[in-house]
Amino acid sequence: MKKYSFIIALFLFFGFTKLVNAQLKIGFVDSDTIMDKLPDAQDAQQKLDAIIKDWQSELNKLEKDWKDRYDDYEKRKLIMSDQTRAETEAELVKLEEKMNDYRQKKFGTNGELFQKQDEFMKPIQNRVFDAIKKVAEEQDFDFVFDRSGDVLFLYAKEKYDITNLVLDKLK
Repeated sequence: MKKYSFIIALFLFFGFTKLVNAQLKIGFVDSDTIMDKLPDAQDAQQKLDAIIKDWQSELNKLEKDWKDRYDDYEKRKLIMSDQTRAETEAELVKLEEKMNDYRQKKFGTNGELFQKQDEFMKPIQNRVFDAIKKVAEEQDFDFVFDRSGDVLFLYAKEKYDITNLVLDKLK
């Protein structure tokens, strides 16, 4: 619903501006298509995929080790002494924590995967953004959107920036 009200407000703004000023020139890009066809982005994605595969392999080993030990524990727990059972359970808990820590460290919200994505993809995204800006300026576009996902501004002429007016109104 938020998306639709934003789009409606955008069209009303453009419609009003169109009446008041000269006609706006609006363009769009499909950044997914650009990234799919850009060799540098494909190379970066292959590097990321290789890293992910290695990490996933290590995680699978940890999970298999835990499962094998747990299955062995389940088979033998009735004949174990209380002390051995407690030690084995503590060992299983420790292995599970190690597995969860590894998963979080590599794939978590601030994990190494996001850092690697940023490291590999940021320069490419900056190049794409610079190219979009240059094309928009050369072709005299007022606004450029990305249609790949949610409505996203990629470029807008500075003359449409009303940030200072809003700040003045709030004072």
